[in-house]
Amino acid sequence: MKIALYGNIYQCSKSEHIVALFDALRKYDAQLMVEQNYYAFLRSRAIDTLSAVPFSDIDDNIDVVISVGGDGTFLRTAEQVAGKNIPILGINAGRLGFLADVSKDEIIQAIDEFFLGDYKVEERTMLEVEVDSLPSDYTPYALNEVALLKQDSSSMITINATFGANFLNSYQADGLIIATPTGSTGYSLSVGGPVLMPECSDFVIAPVAPHTLNVRPLVVPDNEAITLSVESRTGNYLVALDGRSFVSSCNKDISLRKAPFKTLVIKRNNHTFVSTLRNKLMWGADNRNS
Repeated sequence: MKIALYGNIYQCSKSEHIVALFDALRKYDAQLMVEQNYYAFLRSRAIDTLSAVPFSDIDDNIDVVISVGGDGTFLRTAEQVAGKNIPILGINAGRLGFLADVSKDEIIQAIDEFFLGDYKVEERTMLEVEVDSLPSDYTPYALNEVALLKQDSSSMITINATFGANFLNSYQADGLIIATPTGSTGYSLSVGGPVLMPECSDFVIAPVAPHTLNVRPLVVPDNEAITLSVESRTGNYLVALDGRSFVSSCNKDISLRKAPFKTLVIKRNNHTFVSTLRNKLMWGADNRNS
């Protein structure tokens, strides 16, 4: 078994999660590789790396990738394995996550279940981005969302959206979010978008602070391309793929479509999306005084 490990190097106080993970892996004959920046971080924290070796680029022969951090770390991990058909197991180093949902107390049991084959793999849709201004070192895929946002100005931008062959709308807003079902619980949710079940074959188109209140989030099927053109006083706008942002000029349209592959997410059999929703969004909680 060949296991690659990505981790969050920005939360030093939570590095004890990796100690529990290494303890769990120590029982199994697995070859462990650690992403080089995370490897250096662990060594600086005097953490025993279990004879692991550092790596810079993911190997196609990897059997599984373990992400240690929050959902942001999981998204960066998904970027690295995009198109490689390698499943990801998310270990949560903070609060409950939608993607990284194995808590510190569950690490040993989750690793045991993995080596016993007692788990499920969920297939998550990704977005593929096509735009001439995409930096050469950017992976053109997003697991959560692609956001087009105003840049260097307090003025709104206009985003002209076409779905398939049909013109959809000209959004006058601070931006526009195109979210996958996985991303429906992220940035899209914060601007009033709906929650989609992960297995849905849809995207969410959600404006950010629209000029007219009757422009609402829209759910569209994922079998057509979404083409966007932007008008801005500055001549530029910001494109963000799962938080990785770059500046594009308004004379360069952007096309979004369903990626030709899925992100594979390992889940414990007793973890479900709806139970995570209830816990994360505190459905049914009543904090009123009796």
